[in-house]
Amino acid sequence: RGAFAKMFDVGPDSAASYLFTARMLLRQEYDPVAEEYALKAISLDPKLPLAHFLLGELHLYKSRVNEAVDDFRQELELNPGHAPAYYKLADAYSRIQKYDDAERLLQRSIWLDSTSTGPYILLGKVLQKKGEPLLAQRALQRATTMDPNNSITHHLLGQVYRDLGDNADADRELKIAEELLNAKNAGQH
Repeated sequence: RGAFAKMFDVGPDSAASYLFTARMLLRQEYDPVAEEYALKAISLDPKLPLAHFLLGELHLYKSRVNEAVDDFRQELELNPGHAPAYYKLADAYSRIQKYDDAERLLQRSIWLDSTSTGPYILLGKVLQKKGEPLLAQRALQRATTMDPNNSITHHLLGQVYRDLGDNADADRELKIAEELLNAKNAGQH
C-alpha cells in the first residue's frame, strides 16, 4: 500500500491508497484482500469516487449480484456521469433477468461513452433475450465495426442471425468467431 501511495502521490493511510491497492490486488486475483481494502477505503471516505464501483466489480465477479447492484447504485449516486458504472449495473441486472432495466442503463452508458464495445455487446445480448433480434443485430454490428477481432461479438451475432432465420450470415459469423478464437488460443501457447 505504501508503494502504491508513493506511486500515486497520496498518503499511505488514505482512502485512495487503499483503493489503489484494492484495484491492484483485484487484478492479481487476490479477491478477499482486495475486498477488505475496498471496504477500508469506503470506511475512510464513503464518497471516494470509484470505490463502490471496484467493490461492485468484485461482487459481480464473485456472482454476488445483489451486492453488486447495491455497489453500482451507490457509485452512480456519487458519480452519475460514470459510463462504466451504468454498464456494470446493467450487467448485474441482465444476470437476474431484469432486461428492461439493463437496456435502459446500457443506453445511458452508450450516451455517456459511445467508444466502448462492452455496452453494445451486452445490449445485443439483452435485446436477444428480450426477443428483439433486429435491434440486437444492430447493436452487435456496431460492436463488430468498432472491434472486428472480438470472437464473442461474432458468436453472438451468429446466434442473432440464426434467430432471424439467416443461416448463411449465421454460419459466416460463427466461422469468424471460431477462427478468431483459434487464433487467440494459438497466440497464447
